[in-house]
Amino acid sequence: MAKNNKKQLPASQCTALLSTLKTRFEKKMNRHKRLEWIKVQIKLKANPEKLWSLNEMESSGGEPDVVGQDRKTGEYIFYDCSAESPAGRRSLCYDHEALNARKEHKPKDSAINMATAMGIELLTEEQYRELQQSGDFDTKTSSWIKTPADIRKLGGAIYCDRRYNHVFTGHNGAESYYAARGFRGSLRV
Repeated sequence: MAKNNKKQLPASQCTALLSTLKTRFEKKMNRHKRLEWIKVQIKLKANPEKLWSLNEMESSGGEPDVVGQDRKTGEYIFYDCSAESPAGRRSLCYDHEALNARKEHKPKDSAINMATAMGIELLTEEQYRELQQSGDFDTKTSSWIKTPADIRKLGGAIYCDRRYNHVFTGHNGAESYYAARGFRGSLRV
C-alpha cells in the first residue's frame, strides 16, 4: 500500500481555519468586491493541500485573505494580509544559496526555502504594490519579494515596505537578514 504524502489538515483544524478565513473575508470585503465566500469555500474544500498551505500562512502570522480571482483560470488568489510582515517568518535571508554563503550567524532559514515548504510563492513587486492599494502594510517592517534573476545573479535581493505614505523598493545582499524583515506569500486555489 502506498503511503499518502499529501499535506492535509485534520477535519477539526480544517473547520476552524475555514471559519477564520470566512470571518476575515466578510470583514474585509474591500479586498475582494463581487466575490462570494461560498464559491471560495467550495474551491478550498476541493483542494486540501491548498488548505494546508493556507493554514501554514495563518499559523505563521500571515492572515491570508482573498485578494482577487484570475479571470482566465478561475483560481482565487490569496495574499498574506497581516498589517506587518508575518511574525513567524522574519529574520530570514533571501534564499538557500544566500543561507549557505553565510559563514557565521546564520539565520534559521531563508524566505524562499520557507515559502517552498509552505507551498506558497513570494509576492512580486507588482503584487506587493497591488496589496498596498487595499491598506497600509509594512509600516514598521519590510518584506522580501521575488527578486529578478539578474539582480539575484549579482548577489542582491529586493524587499518592499511602506514609509511616509509611499511604497518603497529597496535592496540588500541576499544573505542579509533582519528582525523586522519577513516575507509575504501568495497562493492560488
